[in-house]
Amino acid sequence: MEVFFAFVGSGTHLLRNALVTLGEMTLGLVIGGVAGMMLALLLARYPAVERHVMPMIIATQTLPVFAIAPLLVIWFGFGAGSKVAMATLIIFFPVASSFHDGLRTTASEYLDLARGWGASPWQILSRIRIPAALPSLASGLRIAAVLAPIGAVVGEWAGASAGLGYVMLQANARGQTEIVFAAVLILAVAALVLRTAVSRFCDYLVFWQVTPTTTSLRIHD
Repeated sequence: MEVFFAFVGSGTHLLRNALVTLGEMTLGLVIGGVAGMMLALLLARYPAVERHVMPMIIATQTLPVFAIAPLLVIWFGFGAGSKVAMATLIIFFPVASSFHDGLRTTASEYLDLARGWGASPWQILSRIRIPAALPSLASGLRIAAVLAPIGAVVGEWAGASAGLGYVMLQANARGQTEIVFAAVLILAVAALVLRTAVSRFCDYLVFWQVTPTTTSLRIHD
C-alpha cells in the first residue's frame, strides 16, 4: 500500500527519471550492439586480428562493473554519457561473442560451394556467413537487452543527477523505502519493455525461425 501511495505522490518524479534511465539503456544497447557486430565482422574477415584482440577483450570482462563505473564518471562526467558508456561496455561483449561464434560456425559445405563458384571473400561474408550467423546475433541481442538496465543503473549509482538509480540512492539515504520499491518496479517494467522490443526485432531478423501458430486440422474419414 505504501508503494502505491509512493506512485501517487511521486509518480511524475519517478516517470521523469524512468525516461532518463530508459534512454540510457536504449542508447547503450544500440551503441554496444553496433560496436559488437562491427568487431565480430572484423574478426571474421581478418582471423589474424582475433589472436591479438580477443584476449584483451576477454580481460576487460573480468573487471567488476562496480570498479569501472567510477572511472567512467571521471572520464565522461555525471551526465548521461557515463551511464551510456557503462551500458555499452556490458552489452558489447555478449553481442560480439555471439555474432562471432555464429560467423565462425557457418556450415563448411556452404562455404566450399561458394568458393567453388568463385565467390570473393566479401561475397562469402555478406551473402553466406552473415545470414547464417543471424540466429546467434539474435541470441546475443536478447541477452544484451537483459544486461542493459544493469549497466545504466550501476552507472547512476556511481554518480548521477537523474535516473532511477539516482532516485533509489536518494530515497535510501532518506529512509524512503517505498520510493525505492516503486523505482525498482518501474525499472523492471522499463527493462521488460526494452526486452520485448528487442525480442520482436530479433523475431523479425530471423523470421524463418519463428515458430508458427499451430493450426489444428480436422481429418475426415
